Amino acid sequence: MTKEKLNGTSMDPEKLDEKTTFPNELSQHEDGAISKDGMRVHPQPTADPLDPLNWSKFKKNTILAIVMYLHLVLAGQLDGCDSSTGIGSGPTLLVFVGRQYMPHLPLAGNKLIMSFAVYGRRIIFLIGTLVAFVSTIGAAVANEYSGYMAARFFQGFGVSPGATVGMAVVMDLFFDHERGEKLGLWVLAIDTGLLAGPIIGGFIDLVSPAWIQWLTAILFAVLLLLEFFFMTETLYPRNYMLDRMPVGKMGVIDLGQVADEKEDPAKVELPRTKKLMIINARPVPGMRHPKPWDSVVRFILTFKYPVVVIGVLGYCFTWYWWILAIITMIPAAYVQYSPQIQGLLFLGLLLGTIFSEIFMSGRLSDYIVIKLAKRNGGVKIPEMR
Repeated sequence: MTKEKLNGTSMDPEKLDEKTTFPNELSQHEDGAISKDGMRVHPQPTADPLDPLNWSKFKKNTILAIVMYLHLVLAGQLDGCDSSTGIGSGPTLLVFVGRQYMPHLPLAGNKLIMSFAVYGRRIIFLIGTLVAFVSTIGAAVANEYSGYMAARFFQGFGVSPGATVGMAVVMDLFFDHERGEKLGLWVLAIDTGLLAGPIIGGFIDLVSPAWIQWLTAILFAVLLLLEFFFMTETLYPRNYMLDRMPVGKMGVIDLGQVADEKEDPAKVELPRTKKLMIINARPVPGMRHPKPWDSVVRFILTFKYPVVVIGVLGYCFTWYWWILAIITMIPAAYVQYSPQIQGLLFLGLLLGTIFSEIFMSGRLSDYIVIKLAKRNGGVKIPEMR
């Protein structure tokens, strides 16, 4: 690939590092900003047809559906809903708590997973789903607790990208003013899987406890095919491309006019999104990529901001307590009932979750933010969420 000049400096787009001086998106092309309803959009789109922000609604929503599918199966296989005996003749609570804790342990490794996301979102999803698929088969054929728990550990390791890289994909595909709705759907997927898993699993148990895992393996196999054939890479060198294919060179324009300013993607030789290899084994070019340890350092530095830490810990402990309370205490409280009846006890929670997402989240959040931003002179701040 040929070297290009940026800010008067010769630069190889495949060898960018943290020392490279790069224009910030917010400081680029101030006179040619893209706006919607009088407010500057974020991220700023380019004139590149390969820019994920410029893809059709159908394509973007298809990728979102795949990400949601992973999140749905993630939650569904985390709470599993085996029969009360599970493997051998162990007590109910051990099976329910065991299946909950083991897959969550590798979630702590998400910082490591995000470090490897320099190769793109797609490859992380493919590898993770493959690991989850194989380990689910292992859980299905396990004959003792030790093997079952080991398989569940690797199930968690495989699906954990859905909790981190999945959100990054949503950020790649949608503008800030759309994210309330899209992230709401993303969260709805895990909540739905959490509550639908016991309902479905309770009846699958009529076949055999092992078939709960076999069904999950089938779902992972379908997901793997969907990811391979329909999930395009979404990690995009936005700052690099904003310098080469800006939109709105003649001044501030509305987002609706961006479609009229597309350029030939061949104008820039840099491989990106649809032009990358099917299985990309090299860091996505045109971007500064963090070192493997950078995400850990950032996590430690977060403790410099007590308000953020308190908010995050409060949310995490509340949400995890919700999961553990629901998954462990309902079956323990109604141990005299069959797995089918125990599963049906989750039906009300499922309907309430779907109702709240439709009427009290998503688009409502986006609507409130836009209204508050207009009152604030067109400036959006995080607290508006």
